[in-house]
Amino acid sequence: MKQDSSLPRVAYFCMEYGIDPALPIYAGGLGILAGDILKGARELGYPMVGIGILWEQGYTHQYIGENGRPYNVPHQFDRSLVEDTGVKVNVFIRGRNVCCKVWCTTAYGNAPLYLLDTNTGTGEDAWITRQLYGGGSQDRVASEMVLGIGGVRALDALGLEVDIYHFNEGHAIFGGIELIRRYREAGFSFEDALRETRKRVVFTTHTPVPAGNETHDHGLLRYMGAYNGLNYWEMVRIGDDPFNMTVAGLRLSHIANGVAKLHAVTSSLMWQDVRDSAPIIGITNGVHVGTWQHPAIAKVIETGGDLWSAHLEAKQQLLDFIRDRTGVSLKPDCLLIGFARRAVAYKRSNLIFQRRDVIDPLLENGVIQLVFSGKSHPDDEYAKSMITQIYEMSQRFRDNVVFLQDYDMEIARRMVSGCDVWLNNPQRPLEASGTSGMKAAMNGVLNLSVLDGWWPEGCVHGVTGWQFGGGYEGQRQSECDLIALYEVLIDEVIPTYYFDKARWVKMMKRSIQMATERFSIARLLPEYYNLLYQPMVSQRRIREAAAKMAPRRKQPWTKASSQGQG
Repeated sequence: MKQDSSLPRVAYFCMEYGIDPALPIYAGGLGILAGDILKGARELGYPMVGIGILWEQGYTHQYIGENGRPYNVPHQFDRSLVEDTGVKVNVFIRGRNVCCKVWCTTAYGNAPLYLLDTNTGTGEDAWITRQLYGGGSQDRVASEMVLGIGGVRALDALGLEVDIYHFNEGHAIFGGIELIRRYREAGFSFEDALRETRKRVVFTTHTPVPAGNETHDHGLLRYMGAYNGLNYWEMVRIGDDPFNMTVAGLRLSHIANGVAKLHAVTSSLMWQDVRDSAPIIGITNGVHVGTWQHPAIAKVIETGGDLWSAHLEAKQQLLDFIRDRTGVSLKPDCLLIGFARRAVAYKRSNLIFQRRDVIDPLLENGVIQLVFSGKSHPDDEYAKSMITQIYEMSQRFRDNVVFLQDYDMEIARRMVSGCDVWLNNPQRPLEASGTSGMKAAMNGVLNLSVLDGWWPEGCVHGVTGWQFGGGYEGQRQSECDLIALYEVLIDEVIPTYYFDKARWVKMMKRSIQMATERFSIARLLPEYYNLLYQPMVSQRRIREAAAKMAPRRKQPWTKASSQGQG
């Protein structure tokens, strides 16, 4: 679709992008959201480009060893999948100019995605962009400097004019430091430079887990060159001491958003003591329908037909995929429950197995089948232990429990369209959004979930899916949620599936309608433009017009050199 030139021009910064399985530069939901947004921008004609990093080894392949423990194997990235723009920019890191090559891809139905790469020349700086979320603190800060500082400079070098810089999570906030530096060079005081920067930056916060909000020691930032011309007191003014990337994002932006209504409330409470923070509003995530909805389901929606037959087609394709991958032949007429998540403690992927006296008979009698997938961070030992427990259950109940190794977009796409039920049991209120449930819902796969993330907005119990638990927080939460999960599963889900197919199909239709109308990118992007981008640009244009009538100081930068230390 042709772009609307009257709309703000947006540069969307993210550390990872999940656009296609062939481009493995993503780890989880953060990147999948970013990829879906770029696809939606192209499809709907929004003037947006993406800024990211070309990760040499992507995130990681992850398999199960003979001891039942996950082990990791690096990806090998094929550069023929992206195009060389011919543009290079420098970022001053650890006392030297690091050359960043800029690549681009539009090959997956996406708006232009520009990827920075430090594996140039002699290759001595290749460590910076070698592996997504790999290495130690120096690796992390260096890659964030490339994303933020290098990304802003790359936009200039490419000749792309930008109205709004959207930082998706705290990884990109050094881009805001670069904007402040430029305003300072134009003669602004630090406070005025910060004020002007805030007029051009919006920020999306994701994880409400404290450990997921990154902090850095100021000594490290100074050593790496992340101060970028600022001093200690100015950096503390932005991000405190130690330097908190989320706090910095809130102070560098005019407005911020959480990724679900409940998440916005949780985040606002979490960061309520941050002085000079941007307000946090709720803009619930959405997903790209064309990527995640099964073609047979899409055809039924468009032309009419038998929804149950379309679902069985998607289910059989998943079962065939499972058989090819694992050798296990699951039954098409048996209730199939799916769980696929990035493996972290609060998502509680092994919760359903915690009462063996309840779950074992359901599996032994073939009442339910379970299919799992997910990756842990290579350094997260607790998450690895959860995967090990699930894998052990798949060996104990080989005919009814499956763990699909090396979770990626291809596995996710098959699972969210081929399961009958989508299970989600995070520790409330730690789920930010949970977009896999949206993808399942728009395929008629019924959610069985704790009321966290997006699900409080989409759930009508017994109509669009089912909710359970949520009555407790703290130490008793897992115990109470587990009991509630079994009650809803045994008393409502299983009887409806086996004895009231008409009601099940009716719920599928309501689920699809709910998800496609309210949780797609076609809803998300207009909200971004109407609530985040357009108001900022309109206010700035009014101020600029007034300034032309009565100029009192220098105007903000429009273009600056992309080279050198700065």
